Amino acid sequence: MIEDLIFITQISIKSSVAVLLATVGGIITERSGVLNLGIEGMMLVGALAGFAAGHFTQSPMIAVAAGTLAGGLLSLVHAFFTIALRSNQVLSGLALTILGTGLANFLGRPLIGQTGVRIRQLPIPLLSDIPVIGEVFFNQSPFAYAAYLLVPLVWFALFRTRTGLVLRAVGEDARSADAAGVNVELTRALSVFVGGLFAGLAGTYLSLSYTPGWKETMTGGQGWIAIAMIIFCTWNPLLAFFGALLFGGLTALQFFFQATSMDLIPSYILKMLPYLLTIGVLVLVSASSRHRKSASPADLGVPFYREL
Repeated sequence: MIEDLIFITQISIKSSVAVLLATVGGIITERSGVLNLGIEGMMLVGALAGFAAGHFTQSPMIAVAAGTLAGGLLSLVHAFFTIALRSNQVLSGLALTILGTGLANFLGRPLIGQTGVRIRQLPIPLLSDIPVIGEVFFNQSPFAYAAYLLVPLVWFALFRTRTGLVLRAVGEDARSADAAGVNVELTRALSVFVGGLFAGLAGTYLSLSYTPGWKETMTGGQGWIAIAMIIFCTWNPLLAFFGALLFGGLTALQFFFQATSMDLIPSYILKMLPYLLTIGVLVLVSASSRHRKSASPADLGVPFYREL
């Protein structure tokens, strides 16, 4: 029983890392007032760039840097259209996902079945020796440890620093922030870029650590789950940890049921389980529309026009 619980919890954390990183990046972007539906495309481009860089250089550092930067660079396309040209943010985000998916699938065809850098689990000395807890939390990949650190750091930066106050002010009332001397366009562009870096890092985790290798659409819709999680956690990075862990737990249960009850539950039902239940939870949270609307940035999705 304890071994099964440890197995499920370990898989839960491993399965939650990509969604968690992408969700935190999306929170940074949307807190500035820019709606981002292009996370899936940025994750795929990051996954491809990270794997390709690792394949050709055999350097984990270069691979992680390349994948992270690729997501950030693709996000600048979204920033250009939504901030500079003031295009519809929903259409721009959807177009970015289509662009990123098509670009990654096309450029990644020669790399299918190839080998590259693999970032394995890294047990932390002493902490990993703690019974149960050490095996679960401190015998993970470096990406998981990075997520442990980034979540509270982003929360602190957003809610306890002047930079975070400026970013949130831009998302709540861009005109007032502009009147106070804030460069709204630059603030939003940097937020979109940082969000893209997080999405690229999330994709890199998938191709270098979670399921090392490259295959088309390897994100499996986790970018869309991250968008749902942003709403689920009410744009709060700390709550994002629990939301992502929920998704990871459902994924872990899928693997557990496959190993123990394959003859009782059809495999396609098990594969649908994490997504169906996540959407179900999102529907329940969204039913409380008053709380959800009060939590979202007031200027989310609203283009900024400077008054002359």
